[in-house]
Amino acid sequence: MIEMVGKMDNIDRKLLDLLQRDGSLSQRDLAERVGLSQNALWRRLKRLDEQGILKGTRMKIDPAALGLDLTVFVMVRTRNHSMEWAEGFAKHVARIPQVAEMHRIGGDWDYMLKIVTTGMSGYDAVYRRLTTGYELDTVTGYFSMETMLEDRPLDVFG
Repeated sequence: MIEMVGKMDNIDRKLLDLLQRDGSLSQRDLAERVGLSQNALWRRLKRLDEQGILKGTRMKIDPAALGLDLTVFVMVRTRNHSMEWAEGFAKHVARIPQVAEMHRIGGDWDYMLKIVTTGMSGYDAVYRRLTTGYELDTVTGYFSMETMLEDRPLDVFG
């Protein structure tokens, strides 16, 4: 854990828990729920933001409502493990908008990508773009049939 977490009190933790569950809560509602004035709440939120604990504000979008009905977890293995190659590959992947997440991982694979797209033809286009210009040893996809759990709030009280 990062050092800043040790300086957090229960009010900070309650704020983080509430914000993870509903980022649209007003400062007035947050202040009431944690027992602070709005000014004191604002100062805490500002500090949490400055410490890098808070990372922006976003609304969740239902992919299926936009026709994005296929999620594929793509596993990539490469023979090149230099920092320069990894940085170039990360930039290459970042230019593919259907890649929702990219992780460098340990174990039998080197990278794991989460791709959200429109059906098999959409995935095929992403696959072709992903593998063009980069020598990858092995690329395989695991197709999600059902999302059973996602976007769980982090245990800030742990």
